[in-house]
Amino acid sequence: MSSDKKTVLVTGAGHGIGAATAKLMAARGWIVAVNDLKAEFANEAVETITAAGGEAFAVVENAGTKDGIEAAVANTVARTGRLDGLVNNAAWVRYQAIPDIMPETVDRMLNVGFSGIIWATQAASAVMTEGGTIVNVASAAAFRSAKNSMVYSGIKSGVTGLTRAAASELGDRGIRVNAVAPSAIPTEGTARNRNAERDAARAAATPLGRLGTVDDIARSIGYLLGDESDFVTGQVLSIDGGIGIAIR
Repeated sequence: MSSDKKTVLVTGAGHGIGAATAKLMAARGWIVAVNDLKAEFANEAVETITAAGGEAFAVVENAGTKDGIEAAVANTVARTGRLDGLVNNAAWVRYQAIPDIMPETVDRMLNVGFSGIIWATQAASAVMTEGGTIVNVASAAAFRSAKNSMVYSGIKSGVTGLTRAAASELGDRGIRVNAVAPSAIPTEGTARNRNAERDAARAAATPLGRLGTVDDIARSIGYLLGDESDFVTGQVLSIDGGIGIAIR
């Protein structure tokens, strides 16, 4: 693949926000390493991108393990000769009331949604040069929480802390680290926790009067990856239609 094009690795890119981000960055001329744990999801996203004229390849690795994300980064660099961007989007989520929280739930959510970001940042920053960018996907739940979301909210709050700390440490190398914090976004992954009544209530509570889309989030990630934000680092961009600041 062309080594003169910028390359981005997007974790959890088989569907949802990750897939939308991969498609957007490919449309903007980047080579996209599409990571997913399931080969069929990664390959489907790659086929969509290449059919539209973009450059992409599948990286089937477990982004929730140190070995997996290191292999994903190494594969990306081996294929393209560079790594300019990293989007830490992969997550595994279960909502449970406090009495029902199980150790295996906590362990898996932490591995994919928190530890995986640490290992990804470590591996990516080791090969990135000046101008490299990392974008973490946090959540509005880092700032305001619903019932049964103690583990999820705690992890996403932690992601905002990781973002600020990494930005501070990597800034002198010219590597920027930011995060996006979406509100509830309809995706395949969130379907189990949504229904029409709940979606309608969320939309009504949102000043802009609708739920966000995967493309809303992808465009914001694209901004943080691109040169337009080259003096932005350590920030958490809320993409929530205003629900985080509204009293209704």
